[in-house]
Amino acid sequence: MSAPVLSLRGVSKNFGGVRALVDVDVDVREHEVLAVVGDNGAGKSTLAGVVAGAFRPDAGEVLLDGAPVVLDSPAAARAHGIAAVFQQLALVDDLDVVENVFLGQETLRGPFLDEIAMEREAWGLLDQLAATVPSVRQPVRTLSGGQRQVVAVARALLGAPRVLVLDEPTAALGVRQTAEVLNLIEKLRERGHAVVLISHQAGDLQAVADRILVLRLGRVHGEFAGDTSYEDLLAAMTGAVRPARPGGSSRPSTDPGRERRSGGTGAVHR
Repeated sequence: MSAPVLSLRGVSKNFGGVRALVDVDVDVREHEVLAVVGDNGAGKSTLAGVVAGAFRPDAGEVLLDGAPVVLDSPAAARAHGIAAVFQQLALVDDLDVVENVFLGQETLRGPFLDEIAMEREAWGLLDQLAATVPSVRQPVRTLSGGQRQVVAVARALLGAPRVLVLDEPTAALGVRQTAEVLNLIEKLRERGHAVVLISHQAGDLQAVADRILVLRLGRVHGEFAGDTSYEDLLAAMTGAVRPARPGGSSRPSTDPGRERRSGGTGAVHR
């Protein structure tokens, strides 16, 4: 097993009197999808925010390649090779794909925008992600939900981040669009990225996750193999079983040999 590219050690985060994260330990490796699941208020979004630099932990530390780093802003996280795509994609509907990908980080040639270079790089990113976007010059409001997610991920890939945080990337998508996003996540893993996937869809988790981290009331309540059954995940989320050991399940998966893409479709509460 490769060494973690990113680790959280003893991380805690409070919002007033609410303990959002309590003594959380997490390891994230390249070429791997770590899914994070939990009920409402479990701390999933807070964990994503800590990794992405949106929240600075009150205790504990963040390690990059084993060395402590300070992620006190999204810009600091990006400087350390960590990018995030949150559920609100922050795309501008009336701008085209190229303009959205390079918004705020445009390529210049002298005093002018280098439209040709940006268009070429946008196509290159989309090709690497096996995207089905017809044209990079069409407004993003004309794209499907899955295509919009690809555009947001392509924007996050500028600067070649090593770690990508995806917050509910399949929320409110149909079956076909969800399949597009799951293919996208697999492409990111193949490219060598470490992917932190926040999702409440058990089918999504079982389709692409190498490991699944269950949070309950801000604490790690188990780390499971990607093919762990929905019933076992739900039991861990609701506290019906004691916390699992890292890399294992509190009880065996009902079908440990099934293919990754044949996971169940039950929804896990956010």
